[in-house]
Amino acid sequence: MNQTIQMHQIARELSEYDCWFSHLFTDSTIINTALKHTTIIDGSALGNNFKEKSECYLRSHNLQIDYRAEKNDYDLVVFCSDMIIPKRMTATKTIWIQEGMVDKFNVKSMLVKALGLPRWLSCDTSLNGSSNICDIYCTASPGYKNFFTEAGTDNEKIFVTGMPNYDNLEQFVNNDFPYHNYVMVATTDVRETYRFENRPAFIKRAVKIADGRPMLFKLHPNEKFERAKREIEKYAPKGTLVFQAGNTNEMIANCEELITQYSTVVYTGIALGKKVHSYFDLDQLHKLTPIQNGGTSSKNIANICRNFIEFNGNKEDFVKSFKYRPALFKYAESKRALDAVSA
Repeated sequence: MNQTIQMHQIARELSEYDCWFSHLFTDSTIINTALKHTTIIDGSALGNNFKEKSECYLRSHNLQIDYRAEKNDYDLVVFCSDMIIPKRMTATKTIWIQEGMVDKFNVKSMLVKALGLPRWLSCDTSLNGSSNICDIYCTASPGYKNFFTEAGTDNEKIFVTGMPNYDNLEQFVNNDFPYHNYVMVATTDVRETYRFENRPAFIKRAVKIADGRPMLFKLHPNEKFERAKREIEKYAPKGTLVFQAGNTNEMIANCEELITQYSTVVYTGIALGKKVHSYFDLDQLHKLTPIQNGGTSSKNIANICRNFIEFNGNKEDFVKSFKYRPALFKYAESKRALDAVSA
């Protein structure tokens, strides 16, 4: 849903164009066969459960759906993942936008990259943004521009636009969420995506950090709720709150301290000045934190889309001539937003 909502925000800024939407798809015979005959990929972004939720959102907003991009010829395709781009799409102008943090680069990622294997074989998002296959890359921050450059994407084709959904986090400070002053734990769907996790140990660590303070767990929407709830009830203090739905950013805004695993929401905590915990290196996270530009990231990305569509030369020459100018916004209401951008 994060990807779908971000794409919708960008399309709103491109109302003069005929915009269509497709859930993530691939031309890989192996993956498509597995999707059709097994449930092994259901936990990934390609899964039918995610597709149904995405298309339900699109229909509810009267948006045009063209699953697998078969109804039209397109002038531009905007992706949230460059790990499984169908070969037929590479002849079209392409833009990749960052939709969240990427998983840690590990031995599996290294082997896949070194051997030139399909990037989806990493079975995580560690190689997302590093294929260099798209014509343009839009990233959340200067730190991420450096990150993706080091990962293998050409520096000159990367633009720091900010990341929709994570570029105006101050807006969540004034909210109606009824709870305050708790230690919040935001979990990840590690097990649902077939990776190992010692959840009891993680809960016990969170309890130790809380040190007697009230606790609130916000589960990843893809998690098996009943299993996760049973574990929390077993290892966390009585009265611990557990949510699978709800506005995560508002919950973070009301917490005292935030504990995460591999979740992008750690950036919400950092932007709002919370003490945070993560499986990622905290110094690096502070460097990577999305710029807070008052919610103008979708305008920035749309402006690049617009200029790229109207560019008449060879698509490879666009970045050499394009002068990127991010949208301006007012800082007056929030010193923390100004400090975040300045940093």
